[in-house]
Amino acid sequence: MAFHKAEFITSATTLSNCPAESLPEFCMAGRSNVGKSSLINRMTNRLKLARTSNTPGKTQQMNYYRIDDALFLVDLPGFGYAKVPEKERKKWGIAIRDYLENRSTLRLILHLVDSRHPPTALDEEFFYWMASRQKPFAVIMTKSDKLSAKQLTDSKKRVESLLKEMNIEVPIMTCSSDTAAGMEEIRELILEFSTPS
Repeated sequence: MAFHKAEFITSATTLSNCPAESLPEFCMAGRSNVGKSSLINRMTNRLKLARTSNTPGKTQQMNYYRIDDALFLVDLPGFGYAKVPEKERKKWGIAIRDYLENRSTLRLILHLVDSRHPPTALDEEFFYWMASRQKPFAVIMTKSDKLSAKQLTDSKKRVESLLKEMNIEVPIMTCSSDTAAGMEEIRELILEFSTPS
């Protein structure tokens, strides 16, 4: 499978609205504007597949994309939800938690963090939440092209140190949706988790 065929399937506001549990699923999670939609577009080489915006909070539903008729990529609403009413934020939060805890076909959570900044308090809380519930996840450090090689190395070491302090051992990868750096490694990770052991 080479991520050749990619198509938008549906948007879901609750777990009950999600497609029937059939194909393995891989969700993109992280704060608003960290680059989840851009990553999906670059991974699939379809630059307008997922809607992107410079305004945080534009992804307000769980957006499903079917890849090669073999798996789903799921774009989750971001942490922060800038300029969105608190009532709406809480509703999304409940729906996302329900999805993460109860979706039987979810194989891996790709937690995106901006490589230019230390993980936020919300990122750290999510690291702990996933680890404490034994949810398989990987940390994907986005926008790597905005840093020098040394800056990127230091940024990755910072995340590694933080996770080590939390006694969490998961894959940590760097990528750029602008240059496509790291895309092949992320695809390989997804394929590894999509194959039954």
